Amino acid sequence: MRKTQFQNDYYYHIYNRGVDKRDIFMDEKDYVRFLVSMREFNTLRQIDSLRRVNQIKRESAPESAPRALASALGADSASLVEIIAYSLLPNHYHLLLKQIIEGGVSKFMQKLGQGYTAYFNLKNNRTGPLMSSPFKSAAVKTDGYLWRLSCYINGNPEIHKIAKAEDWQWSSYPDYLGERNGTLCNKNVILKDFENIQEYKNLVDIIIKESRQRKDDIKKYLLE
Repeated sequence: MRKTQFQNDYYYHIYNRGVDKRDIFMDEKDYVRFLVSMREFNTLRQIDSLRRVNQIKRESAPESAPRALASALGADSASLVEIIAYSLLPNHYHLLLKQIIEGGVSKFMQKLGQGYTAYFNLKNNRTGPLMSSPFKSAAVKTDGYLWRLSCYINGNPEIHKIAKAEDWQWSSYPDYLGERNGTLCNKNVILKDFENIQEYKNLVDIIIKESRQRKDDIKKYLLE
C-alpha cells in the first residue's frame, strides 16, 4: 500500500527514474512526447491514445481542428491535477503537483506512465517496464518547503551538472523566469510569494549550491 495518501488541494513531489537507471528520454521527440502527455492526459475523460489525438490534428481542416481536438480531449472536462513545476532529465523526472479531484494524482500518473511507456517501447522496439518502480511521492506540508521544492525541481539540471538550469528547456524554469510563455504549469502559485522574479532566481541559485554540496559530500564520504 502506498504510504502517501493523496488529498485534494494538497501539493506533492512526484518523481521516478528509468529501470536500472537507464535513460528514459533518448532525444528531443521523447521530451516533447512526455510534455504533450502531461497536458493531454490531465483530464477525467478517457483518451484512447495520443496517436488518435495526432490523427485528429492531421485530418481536421485548420478552421475546425481546435473544435475537433477540444472534443477529443474533453476540454470542458475537469483536470486531475494542477502542475506547478516540472523537470525532465535523461534518466528521471520530477513533478510538483496539486491534487484537484479525488484520486487525481494516481489517475494522472497511471495515464502518464502507461501512455509514455507504450510510446517509448514501440519507438525503440522493446518490451517491459520503463520505470524502476511505481512512482515515488512525498507530501508538501509547509509553504517554505513548497518554495524550496519548486527551486529544487527547476534547478535539477544544474544540480546534476547536466546544464545550466536557465538553459534547460525541458523544465518549467524558463516559464518562471519569464523567458517562455508556457501554460503547462501554474507558476503563479509560487511566484506570488516573491517580490520579483530575481528574488525567486536567487533562491534557486542557493538551492542549487546547497544540493550540489550535499551530493559532493555524500560521494566523498562513500569514497573514504
